[in-house]
Amino acid sequence: MITIRTHGEIGLVEAAELEKHCWVDARDVTKEDLERLEKEFGIQGELLADIMDADEQARIEKEDEYTALIVRLPVFDERFEVSYFTVPLGIILFADKIVTICQRSSEVLADIVRNRIRDFTLTNKSAFVLNLLGRAAIVYLRALKDLNKRTTVIERELQMSVKNYELIQLLSIQKSLVYFTTSLKTNELLLEKLQKSPLIRFKEDEKELLEDVLTENKQAIEMSNIYSSILTGTMDAFASVISNNLNMVMKRLTIVSIVLMIPTLIVSFYGMNVDLPFQHAPLAFAGIVGACLISGTFGALLLQDRKKRKKIATLALPYSHVS
Repeated sequence: MITIRTHGEIGLVEAAELEKHCWVDARDVTKEDLERLEKEFGIQGELLADIMDADEQARIEKEDEYTALIVRLPVFDERFEVSYFTVPLGIILFADKIVTICQRSSEVLADIVRNRIRDFTLTNKSAFVLNLLGRAAIVYLRALKDLNKRTTVIERELQMSVKNYELIQLLSIQKSLVYFTTSLKTNELLLEKLQKSPLIRFKEDEKELLEDVLTENKQAIEMSNIYSSILTGTMDAFASVISNNLNMVMKRLTIVSIVLMIPTLIVSFYGMNVDLPFQHAPLAFAGIVGACLISGTFGALLLQDRKKRKKIATLALPYSHVS
């Protein structure tokens, strides 16, 4: 969908036709929208294909009629297994208009449309780029805090019961953090290139804003790295807990198997089709069952944990002995 926006009395408003210093906002674009952008605005098809590529990295390039930038924005969509991910945004700077192209709707663009950026202008294209990148860094930080809260909730659930669902959720959060870190680093390279590139010229106050945006972007990178390291350690810890629990279960099953081997051996002897002692005795069956119970109990006590046996032996001491 392509929407034309311009300045109004209360901020950005929609316009029916192209005006001077307008913003062409193309989001959730279709094939027809791409054809219109190529024919009506003269944007190269190769550039549009790069913007539609989900793995495209941030960069800047200069054409005869426009300057094109590609940045990566955070996106939240609950319909996907990995709800937080990033998408490329194309910013096409013409002499009399600005065109942005994104395959999805991002909170960054929504904040701009809702007039949440102070002193936002469409006449100054360099300020438009800086305000957009600055808002992107803020949204990245906001999304990282939300991911950290989700991680804390899942950790509490895992402490109660270790299930595959919670582990899969942690894995999806880890993927989101990897996407964020990669996208933030490419945005950082773009910002550093903007500081040196002559393609977009910044005023003195805009250079300070560029440094502030670069600082916020670096802060988001650090937060993403920290949360990713914490999440990796958490998943390793829970993997160790699961492995330890499995070892305990296998240990108990092994003890049970060994304890049952002795009664099984006795019953196997008396199941032979040969002459056996006490086979005609009236209490032979009761004696065999009793022998099985005694041998099983003795085996269980013998294989019991040493700490538990020591504790039982201590509790069994008569109080009169301690005097």
